Amino acid sequence: MEKTDLRAPTLTATVRPATPRQRVARAARNGGRPTLEFTERVPYDTYVHASTLHTLQQPLSGDPGEMSFLMVSQIMELYFGLTCHELREARRLLRADRVWDALAPLRRTALHLEGLNAAWRGLRWMTPADFNRFRDLLGEGSGFQSAMYRQLEFLLGLRDPALIRPFRRQTETYAQLQAALAAPSLWDEVTALLARHGFDLPAELLDRDVRESHESHPTVEAAWVEIYADTGPDNHLRLLGEALTAVAEEFGDWRYQHLKAVQRTMGAKVGSGGSAGLAWLRRSMDRVVFPELWSARTAM
Repeated sequence: MEKTDLRAPTLTATVRPATPRQRVARAARNGGRPTLEFTERVPYDTYVHASTLHTLQQPLSGDPGEMSFLMVSQIMELYFGLTCHELREARRLLRADRVWDALAPLRRTALHLEGLNAAWRGLRWMTPADFNRFRDLLGEGSGFQSAMYRQLEFLLGLRDPALIRPFRRQTETYAQLQAALAAPSLWDEVTALLARHGFDLPAELLDRDVRESHESHPTVEAAWVEIYADTGPDNHLRLLGEALTAVAEEFGDWRYQHLKAVQRTMGAKVGSGGSAGLAWLRRSMDRVVFPELWSARTAM
C-alpha cells in the first residue's frame, strides 16, 4: 500500500517582526483592509503551524463521531503541555523565592485548566452506542498512556514510579519522565519555600525521596494555618495559597469530569488500557493535590 505523506508542505518563511510604525504604514497602504498578498507562506501559518495541526487527525473508522473524540483528545494533550509549561515556570520562580512573580503563571494555570475542563463538553453527546461504533479499533489505546498527563501529575506531586513503565521502549519519552520524577514537584518547592520563610519543618520531610508522592504532614498544615491567619495585603504566601487552591480545584474538576465521561460512555466496563475503568478512576481521585492546603482549613 502506498504511504501517504501527511506533513504540511515545507516552506522556508519565518515570522518577520514588525514595528508599530510599519503596521500603521501597511494599514494606510491597504486602505484599512487586510493584506491579501504574500510572497511566501502566510505569516499566521508560519507562526501557528495550523496547516500541520490539521493533518494530525487520522480516524480509524468511518464513523463521523470519532473525529470529535480524536480531536478533543488532542486538544486535551495540548492543554496538558501548556499547563506543564506554566507549572514549571511557577516552580522555577518559587525556587528563587520570587513568590509574587510565581502568582502569574499559577493564575494562568488555573485558567488553562478551565479550558481543559471545557473540552469535555465536546464529548457530552457520546453514548455507549456511539463509542462502541469505533472503540474496538482503538485496541489497547487509553488516556492512561498519556505521557504529558503523567508529567502534569508529577508536577502536582502525584507520583508513582511504576506508571512510567509503559514508556520504556520510547527512550526519549521515558528519559523525560524519569527526569520529571527525579525533580521536586511544585508542592515540594512550596514546602521548601515555607522552610526558608522560617516555618519549622522537619529535615526528614525536606530531604525525602522526591520520586515518591508527598504524604500530608502536620507541620506543613500548621504553617498554612499560620499563613492564613495574617489577612494583610502584603502577605504574599496567603496569595500563593489561594492561587494553588484554584489550580487544585480546577485539576480536581478535570478528574471528576473524566470519571463522569467514562461513566456516561462505558458504564463500569473494563478500560481499554487494561484497568478496571471506572473503579480505577475513583481510586485515583482519592489522591489529593496539595493536601495540607485543604486539611489546614479545618483548623482555621
